[in-house]
Amino acid sequence: MEVTYDYYRIFYYAAKYKSFSQAATILMSNQPNVTRAIHNLESQLGCRLFIRSNRGAELTPEGERLYSHVAIAYDHLHAAELELENEKKLEQGTVTIGVSEIALHLLLLPVLGEFRRKYPKIRLRISSYTAPQAIQTVRNGLSDFAVASTPAEVKKPLKAIPLLSFKEILVANAAYKDMFKEPVSLKKLVEYPFICLGKNTSTYDFYTRFFLEHGIAMTADTEAATIDQILPMVRQNLGIGFIPEPLAQEVIEQGIVIQVPLLEEPPVREICFVEDKSSPHSMVANVLKEMLFRAGEKE
Repeated sequence: MEVTYDYYRIFYYAAKYKSFSQAATILMSNQPNVTRAIHNLESQLGCRLFIRSNRGAELTPEGERLYSHVAIAYDHLHAAELELENEKKLEQGTVTIGVSEIALHLLLLPVLGEFRRKYPKIRLRISSYTAPQAIQTVRNGLSDFAVASTPAEVKKPLKAIPLLSFKEILVANAAYKDMFKEPVSLKKLVEYPFICLGKNTSTYDFYTRFFLEHGIAMTADTEAATIDQILPMVRQNLGIGFIPEPLAQEVIEQGIVIQVPLLEEPPVREICFVEDKSSPHSMVANVLKEMLFRAGEKE
């Protein structure tokens, strides 16, 4: 037995509002057409679905059972139609992101590449800051969200959600190869020129606390403006420095720099998604958010 989708659609609205006339209005039809469709559906199913009265159209027990199934199916179909419509709308829009540099290199850039391939007409406004500054852009309403490395101070209504954990390692020029064969202590490191990101960055605060926890005052002999400046400085033998492990793997394998084994390894850090829970995201921002969360789960 074959029943057309239109019959079920008409039945859905007639049952939902318990009115043939109201169903006709919503469907931009007329009451005789609705009545005819319901009679045809009853004929095909072999049972009565409505009882007409002065109060409107009441469902029979058979009609109630049918409606419980049709309502679920129709809601699913309606949700699918909305998703398709939303995908069409992803042909325009803008996403504004505040990002710390480590978060940019370790997570955001690959995701943005995938996002651009899928949604080439969406505009992206990416501003690179220190982690505190990136978070402040969300607080000030200048960014849809931020992607920032810890440590990061986040207060309500902002919320930080961890996306990815990463480890930082200490690297030195290959000239130090024989000198750093055995694990060294932080106290020993103060004898060597140290390169670190500048003050007012979460990385500087992180290592200041890390050294202090071991009774040592950190002194940066060279302050780099960006994380991608540290490795070239190490390669030129300007000093030793910490960088995220994924950014150092290739040059370590090439023998250009070495990893310095430590007795006291720094704690694992995180890249967090920071959003204002009091301000809903646009549809395009939500799509990028979901892609970031999926990327974090894969790592």
